[in-house]
Amino acid sequence: MSDALSYLMRARPEAMKSYFGFLKEAGRHLDPKTRSLISLITKIDSQTERGLRQYLPRALHDGASPQEVLDAILTAFPTLGLAKIIWAIDIMLDMDIPGFRLEMLVAEPAWHGLIDWNEVKDGGITYVNDCDGRNVFIYRAGDDCHVYDSRCPHQATDIPELAVAGKQLTCPKHKWVFDVISGECVAKGSRPLDQFESRVTAGRLEARW
Repeated sequence: MSDALSYLMRARPEAMKSYFGFLKEAGRHLDPKTRSLISLITKIDSQTERGLRQYLPRALHDGASPQEVLDAILTAFPTLGLAKIIWAIDIMLDMDIPGFRLEMLVAEPAWHGLIDWNEVKDGGITYVNDCDGRNVFIYRAGDDCHVYDSRCPHQATDIPELAVAGKQLTCPKHKWVFDVISGECVAKGSRPLDQFESRVTAGRLEARW
């Protein structure tokens, strides 16, 4: 939440409560993906960079693909205009979300080799750097494991290996804290880490994206 909204929540709590209640009620028949895409378009229309950086990862988390995000933006061309679309794409490119890279936009989901299975720490966190354009955190418990995208679901900040403390990760930008066993956000934020489907093939851990 911006400093201005935080101020208004304190200065005019009843009015702001009604405002947020209206927004929630207005979209209650929409699925989360559609609601997030509409919110993203409103942030682009008002050229609110902070909001764009917040709602783009949210739309992806709520099930929108990078291609669907681009479709939504381009379909809104009559109201946005070219200048606002270019402004938004410049920010999206700066965020460097792997799914929006040109080589990944045209690629079908595929399995990527991460690391030899016997090198994955049992009961701990393993970090794999630059695997086909992504960094991942792996939590293993016996024969089971979870593979998470290193990017925070809040504003796509890349969480570094140094962020590991016990079985938690803390995003350095806004201090969202994640439990790597479940992937859930346990402090500050509200959305979990993005998790990839994984498997072990010929002694090597692979993940699909």
